[in-house]
Order: sequence, then C-alpha cells, then structure tokens
Amino acid sequence: MGSYGFSGVMTPNLDQLASESVVFRNAFAQQAVCAPSRTSFLTSRRPDATRLYDFNSYWRVHAGNYTTLPQYFKEQGYHTMSVGKVFHPGIASNHSDDFPYSWSVPPYHPASLAYEKRKVCRGKDGKLHANLLCAVNVSEMPLKTLPDMESTAEAIRLLQSMREAQEPFFLAVGYHKPHIPFRIPQEFLKLYPLENMTLAPDPEVPKGLPPVAYNPWTDIRKREDVQALNVSFPYGPIPPDFQLRIRQHYFAAVSYVDSLVGMLLSTLDDLGLARNTVVLFTSDHGWSLGEHGEWAKYSNFDVATRVPLLIHVPWVMSRAGRTVGRSFPFWDVFRFPHKRFAKGWAVRSVVELVDLFPTLAELAGLKVPPPCPHASFAVQLCTEGSSLVPSLRAPEHRIDTEAIAYSQYPRPSDEPRDDSDLPSLPDIRIMGYSVRSWDYRYTLWVTFDPTHFQANLSDIHAGELYLLWEDPGQDHNVYDSSEHSVPYRKLSSVLPWRDVLKQYLLCFRKGLKPEGML
Repeated sequence: MGSYGFSGVMTPNLDQLASESVVFRNAFAQQAVCAPSRTSFLTSRRPDATRLYDFNSYWRVHAGNYTTLPQYFKEQGYHTMSVGKVFHPGIASNHSDDFPYSWSVPPYHPASLAYEKRKVCRGKDGKLHANLLCAVNVSEMPLKTLPDMESTAEAIRLLQSMREAQEPFFLAVGYHKPHIPFRIPQEFLKLYPLENMTLAPDPEVPKGLPPVAYNPWTDIRKREDVQALNVSFPYGPIPPDFQLRIRQHYFAAVSYVDSLVGMLLSTLDDLGLARNTVVLFTSDHGWSLGEHGEWAKYSNFDVATRVPLLIHVPWVMSRAGRTVGRSFPFWDVFRFPHKRFAKGWAVRSVVELVDLFPTLAELAGLKVPPPCPHASFAVQLCTEGSSLVPSLRAPEHRIDTEAIAYSQYPRPSDEPRDDSDLPSLPDIRIMGYSVRSWDYRYTLWVTFDPTHFQANLSDIHAGELYLLWEDPGQDHNVYDSSEHSVPYRKLSSVLPWRDVLKQYLLCFRKGLKPEGML
C-alpha cells in the first residue's frame, strides 16, 4: 500500500482512507494463517487460548464459550452483519460463521465463490485450468461476476438499508483477494507491466535459517501452472520469470480490492453515514512474495505476520481539522493510478490484532472487556489485547520501546515436509513462539504436545534472532552466534513462554545474560 511507503503498488482509495485515519505501521497477527488468526482477533484470544492452530475445530466446543467481537456488539443492541470471508468458513466457525451467536442475520457468502478453485483460468493452450495466475475476462466467468464484486454489492445494499434504521450497526466485510488463486479482472494487470516488475529484495533462502522455520509453500505447488514448472521440494526455487508474474498478479489483486473498498467507502459517504461511523481496515496475515525464497504465509517472519491496520474515527479526525467536505470520494485507479494524499497519523509502536476487540468496544462507548486471567478457558468475556484508543487521541511522539507482539506457528517436524505449512493438530510436534519488539524479532522452536496443548520450553529445536536496526528484512539469523540455550532453560522453567521471550529481549538490550534477571 502506498500509505505504508510502498510506491510500487497503486491503492488510491486505501491511501485516501489512510490519510483520514491513524495508521499503525507495526501491527502483527498472532498466527499467519486464516482460521487461527481470524478466530484469535475476533475473540481477542491467542491461539493457545482458542486451541486452534489448523482449520479443524470450533473454539466454543474445543476451548471455551468465548464471546466474539460482533457478538459483544450484538448483545449491546447493535445490528451485526457479515459479508464475505469474516470468520473462516467450515468447522472453525461451526459451518455457520458463528451464527446466530455473532450475527443478527445469516452471513452472506457470494455465489461465485463456488468456482474459485475450479478450472476457470484460460491458459496459453486455450484450455481451462486451475491455475495460481488467473486474470480473467469477468464476462466469461460463471455467473459473470467474481466473489468480491458480489460482496461489495451486498455490503452496499446493507448500508443502504441501515440508513433508514434507527439502530446502530456493525458491518464486517471480508474480501477474499489477494488470497490465491489470483482470479481477478484481467484489466488490472495493465497497471503493472511485466517489464517494470522486480524480484523480492532477498529472494534466496537465508543460510542461517533453521529448516523448521521454512515454509515450503505447498498450496502454491498444487496449482496447475506451478506444477508445470517442476519445482523441486522443498526449497525450489521458482524460476525468476514466473516469480515476476506472481508479484505482478498479487499487486494487481491489491489494486482490484482497493477499487472495491473505494466503492464501499464512497457509498458510506453518499448515505451520510461516514460522519458517525468508525472504519477499521486490516488483514488476517501477510504474504511472502519471494522473500527468503518463500511464498504465501505460514511463517513467523514479518512479511507473513505484519498486517495493515487503519482506524478512521470521524470525530477524532474532524477535531484535528483533517476532514473537509466529503471524506471518501471514489478514485478510479485507471484514471488516477498515482494519486497521492496527505499522510495519516502514524503509530510506529508495535501492536497486535488481539487489540482490535477492546479498541472498538471503547470507541463505541461500550465497557472494555477485562484482561484475561492466565487460565481463561472458563471466562466467556475477556481480552488478551489492549485498547489502542490512547494512540488515536493524539499523534505518537515517541515509540513505545516496551511494546511487544506475540506470534506463533506449528510444525510437524524439524525438516520441511508436505504438511509443514498447515499441519493438523494431532501431527503438531513443534511450536515456533515468536516475539517482535521495535528492535528485535526473536523466535524459539520448541517441542509441543498436541494432546495436552503443552509446550516444553526447555526442549529447544532451533532459534532465530534478528537485529532489526541493521537487518530489517530478517535475512541474518544471529541466534547461533551467541550463548542462548543454557541461560534460556533457566528462564523457561519458571515463566510462561511470552514472559520468557520478553525477559530475554530485556536482557539482550541491557547486555545481560538472562540468569541475571532471575
């Protein structure tokens, strides 16, 4: 996104939203895969509390009857509505998107989504394939539309219905793109000529990367066009010319979503609802585009865990003199591809997606859920995050150097294998626990017992330590160059994993060995 300093992609509508928002530049997901991340931030509980690391369980049955963000608003008198991919579909949300607990009306899913993974991508041979790269003529598609187009139309219809209503509303709109496959309108590729595309700045697998930390991008490999490349497992690499085409399609998918978000926000404006509606834009995880020789999500690197987070609070921006006239006029990316806007308020301190629930509750004037106790399985309403409202009231003058984001990722083995990216719960043997501060990313891969949901923090399989002030791309793992494991075992015997890793970072900054903190 242009509002995050990336000039290579055209996102005029999201950049406009950012100009009228607080922009959190270092927001992180708690696990870089769809279902665990969505369940985590919609309940404000971390994956170890939801006990969901794959797609195969429903938290109300397997962990606790936790109150969700939309459920809390519904219980406070809001009309709650879901469009598109909000909860992850299937078992993870009880095959119902958690209806009727979370939603006032049944969630909407676009009919054209049924064709998303079918053979609808026309290849160079003129035949239809199930490809990764799938820029299409929309008029030739089944139903002559695409899922995110349908979702936008439904969200606009719901907004129009709410203008006449007397009750407050909570509308969640989940866009599928830029999720693979890149089935997008073909005209968006014209924004990114292939001759202008470049490879990732660090396309090689780092020499110091432990094998357990690598994700072998198995979902990418299942697509017909990638299979035709005969790429070796697990490290590849994908041929450079195809890497460029993946990046081209991803950027085009982002611009496609930008245009749809622009239509939705313009409608909010046209209906007179923008004056008193909080708008929050985020994602469930990031996506690797060749960095570290990796693709997709499924890791603890910043490129997989870092997400955009824009929060627009109209009464805050108006007090700051930011909003004059219309808030969100629509910008056609084909007519205004390089439209630039003033920067929003930037918050550089590290924040987490579990912070969204308490933040939105406080913004709506609702009681903020209390902090979760250490064992919270029997507690229906609590939060493992913190409200970000203090950051919305005034520009940030200094980075909170004590702030930390926690992420984790499971693995079935020390070496990459076919299910390394998304192991089922019974097959998880290792958990990669990771902390991200403003200056470090520190990850430990430890033994994990999936039957009892227990990590053995003293049984370390591998470690990663990146010094972000000199290695922002996280390409040089210095974990093995220092004495870590012996003092760490002392810490791990007395503290939970989040406290352990946090204490270790504090020691590292002070030049102490960890036993000096005990």
